[in-house]
Amino acid sequence: MKTKILFVVYLLFSLMFINAGLNKFFNYIPVPEDLPEGMQRMNAAFEEIYWLMPLVAIIEILGGILFVIPRTRPLGAIMLFPVMVGIMLVHLTVAPQGLILASVFFAINLWVIYDHREKFLPMINN
Repeated sequence: MKTKILFVVYLLFSLMFINAGLNKFFNYIPVPEDLPEGMQRMNAAFEEIYWLMPLVAIIEILGGILFVIPRTRPLGAIMLFPVMVGIMLVHLTVAPQGLILASVFFAINLWVIYDHREKFLPMINN
């Protein structure tokens, strides 16, 4: 039962990132009209750096796909970690209304990294 619940959590986490990455390419989720001014400025800055959003989108899609596959989940978690840090910083500084959901996803990502720490230890034990 525990493994089925964890699989659903990991699947939803993965789908969220795959969806976010695909939306950066195809823009099928409309941008809300009432975005805070800080978010509007940040989005304008991201548009100025034309290669940044496609790069983040590719990392989100690839990381989401890797995260849902048990064998590659640690790699997906590590790939998505910098994106999650960015999401947390946005919600801590500019858009606090999404902080609870972002914190839940951040905790899931940290849990997977912690759960697979033995796979990362050889990188830092030299």
